[in-house]
Amino acid sequence: MENEEREKYTPILSRRYNTFMLIHSASQLLTLAGGPQRGKALGALGIIEDGAVLIRDEKIVAVGKTDELRAAYPHEPRLDADGCVVMPGFVDPHTHLIWGGDRAAEFEMKMSGARYLDILAAGGGILSTVRATRTASIEALVAQARSRLLRMFSHGTTTVEAKTGYGLQTATELRLLKALLALEEDSRIDLAITFLGAHAIAPEFKGDPQGYTDLVSETMLPIVRQWWETHAPGRALPFVDVFCETGAFDLAQSRQILEKAKNLGFPLKIHADEFDNLGGASLAVELGAASADHLVRTSDADIVALAASDTVAVSLPCTPFGLAEHDYTPAQKIIAAGGMLALATDCNPGTTWNESMQFVIALACRMMKLTPAQAIAAATINAAHAIRRADRVGSLEEGKQADVLVLSVPDYRHLGYRYGTNLVRQVIKSGRVYSMDVGYYRSA
Repeated sequence: MENEEREKYTPILSRRYNTFMLIHSASQLLTLAGGPQRGKALGALGIIEDGAVLIRDEKIVAVGKTDELRAAYPHEPRLDADGCVVMPGFVDPHTHLIWGGDRAAEFEMKMSGARYLDILAAGGGILSTVRATRTASIEALVAQARSRLLRMFSHGTTTVEAKTGYGLQTATELRLLKALLALEEDSRIDLAITFLGAHAIAPEFKGDPQGYTDLVSETMLPIVRQWWETHAPGRALPFVDVFCETGAFDLAQSRQILEKAKNLGFPLKIHADEFDNLGGASLAVELGAASADHLVRTSDADIVALAASDTVAVSLPCTPFGLAEHDYTPAQKIIAAGGMLALATDCNPGTTWNESMQFVIALACRMMKLTPAQAIAAATINAAHAIRRADRVGSLEEGKQADVLVLSVPDYRHLGYRYGTNLVRQVIKSGRVYSMDVGYYRSA
């Protein structure tokens, strides 16, 4: 099935063109210029009507009105947006991209009333995927993850954060890091890699969470640091993440792991407040983490702390949706407090196997009461800041990487309004054009 999926998408996505071009005649060019958006400023799209963007050598050179850029650059190869929306590629700042197996049987259990933490306690959940991942070959893991990346790309995602975390033992976690590095070499999508050895308590340490905490902090992290310097020389260290939650790592254990990671030079992230408010968001702020993610049960005090910091609040609305839960990230409180809100898929085999940021936007509009403009900003420039890449991607500005979407619709509000279909007509990744071969709106 995975090979069939790849064959299905490869012919569509392999149509490449010159990296020098003027994309013109956009009904709305969404620039998202000006950096990450905080609080009530969220949703400033920087719209240029009848807009155009000039690309050279994989970078954005100029942004403006179509007639102005046509006059200034009359000899550039052109790509006609034909009265459709042009915008930055989506950034997905929280995924569990690489795993073995599936958990379809558990989905049926959940729909019959079983709680996620009960399934985890019985040896299912994350531990089920750990068993499948440990026994899978690296070739199988890469092939399956590649298909997920292709689906993400075809729906407009051009940069993805990707975590390890289904190994829970040093050798397998390193194998997952190796697979992610191989995927980026072989993929059109840029990856921001995260080490999540602290995703759950390893089965070998059942009943001894502190023992596994010590293993992660005192053994795994130093080994990962040394391994990374050997296998990815010159590249920034990966993020280190921890699942701070009832049944996983408590606040003290999360602190131990993250403080050790920070001392080793790793940038930080945290899973917090998915089921219980343990104080993980405030810990993220204290330690200067790039983001705190999930944030369903986050307290008012934690929201105030986030708002006063540079830590991005990353909401994963597909997770409560996938679990058939009723509570979502308190986005309106975060916005009112002045926090930075981002959106992500949380793509994983257990709670939300979804590769489309378009669906995330639609869900955030309905369940978190974001406007389409707010959701788009949260899925682009703010999502880029959650992986500390807002200086490179997430907006259409001079000097940034040419990651651009041409939608098949004339108005940005179709994102959020529509769902269950792909509104991306073309993806321009680092100046190369990939066509989705879908029908699209044409201006009269």
